[in-house]
This record gives sequence, structure tokens and C-alpha cells, in this order.
Amino acid sequence: MSDLPQPDLSQSDSLQPELPKLLEVWQETLGWQPNEDQQRQFQRLYEQTLEGNRLLNLTRITEPQEFWEKHLWDSLVGVKPWLVAEPSDNAPHKVIDIGTGAGFPGVPVAIARPDWFVTLLDSTRKKLVFLDSLLASLGITNAQTWVERAEQLGKSAEHREQYDLVLIRAVASAVVCAQYCLPLLKVDGVAVLYRGQWTEEEAIALESVVTKLGGEVEAVEAVTTPLSEGIRHCVYLKKVLTAQKKLPQKRDIG
Repeated sequence: MSDLPQPDLSQSDSLQPELPKLLEVWQETLGWQPNEDQQRQFQRLYEQTLEGNRLLNLTRITEPQEFWEKHLWDSLVGVKPWLVAEPSDNAPHKVIDIGTGAGFPGVPVAIARPDWFVTLLDSTRKKLVFLDSLLASLGITNAQTWVERAEQLGKSAEHREQYDLVLIRAVASAVVCAQYCLPLLKVDGVAVLYRGQWTEEEAIALESVVTKLGGEVEAVEAVTTPLSEGIRHCVYLKKVLTAQKKLPQKRDIG
């Protein structure tokens, strides 16, 4: 969005003082702003991610401007419908981030909505060890890590149909993502598929699978990133009835 302030961000290990400068961008594009405590947590998240990146292959996005847009903003745009909802407004409160990797979108979501409880799922234990340390360092008490493959989790009574909101970003095709997500959702729960481009062929293939799994495609929202003006799509799937269906074969999401 060309009319939004374009911050001059240097290649340093700090998002400050840029985060306060970006408050207008948060408000304009998400209808929400982080408070001072949340800004400090985002800053620590950036620092800790860079530190962890020296030992683990967490992310190729390390410059402050890219990190803010492609990790923080991009994580939160998928939950934009609930960012400013009051806890009493039937907002999702039990959330799972499938294939969380370095903690996106789940950790920014946990920071933005401290009244939600977020499970960070990944099949790579060493990434979750890093995330356990990260959560402790940031003082995040409304999130936990869980090591498991998504297709196995959906078969567990502990997790099947237990979540209000499922987030899945850059894991697999939209069809496979739906097969991972829908078994975990309560009836009336919502899954958010974070996608780049979106085609008619993908939409047709997804519709059939979602229906078989007791869901419906509620909306597909095209969004433009505020600084680089890239195109993203958020696909919202709603669980409308219980369905017992065979899940896809094992595949590594780590």
C-alpha cells in the first residue's frame, strides 16, 4: 500500500524503534495494534530467532523489514477476523499451528491473543526444543509445543475435534492441508490455510475434499502485503459436521 509509511530499516538485530513507527501500518491493514509489552515480545522473538538461526535452519528471512512483514504481519493477517474480538465474542480459544517450524504463525498469534491457548505442532524435535526455550524467554505461558506428525495427530482422541482454530502455513498442497486440519476441528471451528497464489484448479480440488471431511470452504481472502505489495491468500475452512474419513499417508512436515 503506497500510502502507508515505508520505514527505513537497517540490517541490524533490532526491530526497534521501527515497531512503534509501524503502528499505523498495523492499524490500517489489520485493524489492530500491539501494545508496548507485545512490541517488546516481538522484538525478543526477532532476536531469539536470529540467535537460533545460527545453529538451526529456522528461516531465510532475517532482515528486520522482511521479518516484520513476512513473519509477523503475515502470521497475523490470517487471524485478522479475531484480532480485536473480545473473549466473550465466541472467539477461538484453543488453537493449533500445524508444521510450525520456527514458530510461525503460532508464536505471533499467541503474543497477539494472550487469552488463546496455542499448540505448536511439528515433527522435528530440535525445532521444538528451540521453541520451548523461546517461549520461556518471551514469557509466553499460553502456548505449548507438541512433537508429532499431523496425520497421526488427527487419529488421537486427545486432539481429534478438540480445536476451535487450526492454522497451517507452507506445509503441503491445499488438499493435504485440509486433510490435516479438518479432523482436528470442533464443529463450527475454522481452519486457516495460508497460501501464496490461488488458482481455480486448487479451489475445485479443495471443495470436494473439504465436503467429504465434514467441512465447507467459508471464504478465500486475497491480501496484499503492506510493504513489498506481494499477494497472499487466506483460505478459511469451516467444520460443519463430524466426519470419519481416512487421512493421507505419512509425509514429513518438519
